[in-house]
Amino acid sequence: MSSSPRAFTLSDFDFELPESLIAQHPTPERSASRLLDGRAAPSVHRIFRELPELLDAGDLLVFNDTRVLKARLFGEKASGGKLELLIERVLEGGQVVAHMRVSKKPLPGARIHMCGGLRAGGFDALLLGRWPDENGPLFRFELQGPAGETPYELMERHGHLPLPPYIERQQSEGNDPDAAEDSQRYQTVFADKPGAVAAPTAALHFDEAVLARLAERGVERASVTLHVGAGTFQPVKTENLAEHQMHSEWYDIPFATLAALERCRQRGGRVIAVGTTTVRTLESWAKSGNIQGDTNIFITPGFEFQVVDMLVTNFHLPKSTLMMLVSALAGYEQVMSLYQQAIAHHYRFFSYGDSMLLERQR
Repeated sequence: MSSSPRAFTLSDFDFELPESLIAQHPTPERSASRLLDGRAAPSVHRIFRELPELLDAGDLLVFNDTRVLKARLFGEKASGGKLELLIERVLEGGQVVAHMRVSKKPLPGARIHMCGGLRAGGFDALLLGRWPDENGPLFRFELQGPAGETPYELMERHGHLPLPPYIERQQSEGNDPDAAEDSQRYQTVFADKPGAVAAPTAALHFDEAVLARLAERGVERASVTLHVGAGTFQPVKTENLAEHQMHSEWYDIPFATLAALERCRQRGGRVIAVGTTTVRTLESWAKSGNIQGDTNIFITPGFEFQVVDMLVTNFHLPKSTLMMLVSALAGYEQVMSLYQQAIAHHYRFFSYGDSMLLERQR
């Protein structure tokens, strides 16, 4: 009689990580980061620029082409109280959905003066209410700038890149000596569709030289879009994983990518997802049949993958949904072993950290 699958809990995905291994800056060159090849035991320690030699002609690499918005904005209420917005999503008609950090939340109808306000070269934000409903955790604003500027234009002119909370700088309004570095390195070289508040970090390791080498080897490229939301950093708070409410993010899969996936299957190639956001996008489509929309897919061990064969990914936070996803793909024991190896060999963790290559367990 076969044993029932193991029931995982939140504690299963915890591990001790020295703070010194949390990368605060990127490597001098994108492809100079380290790559832990964890497809089989024993794992192999490599440099990321070696990735093309690990793939075969006919394989398909799928990237997330989202672009990180300068979505962090500072302002003040009419009373003079300081306020910070993190814009999560742009809606129609100049409206946005945002997280709001303020000591006392204003009421609907309040006008917030952002970056000095409309009269001082900034813009105003009119609070319309909560989102997605009257009890929702986010807030809906109408942005009012000069000459009818769009929310994207206002963010580009006045905003700051919303770095992850574990990168210990840019914590308050003012000059940031690392802003120039982050504006370049916290975007992928192929970032295209604006809408994310966090980078698809596994793709940060790719540079033009690596992309050219992949093309020379006959590895095909395709892209999807998933606008990464701030929910990606939210901790899981329930020990019982079934009780966790997964955040929702918007995705889109172009017809050209669907065609590339079909060609890859027909020739017997492998689909290699670059980053967990790409995995979530592809598997959301496979599960729902929708090539565009919102997804709150929660991938944990026991999930049946339909599209992704391999994964390029960074090292993730303990007890995170991303740890659960990579464990579902490559196997829990394998992933936990790889993390201990990475810690022992002083790999760099999280957004500006190193990467690993995983294969789906069969």
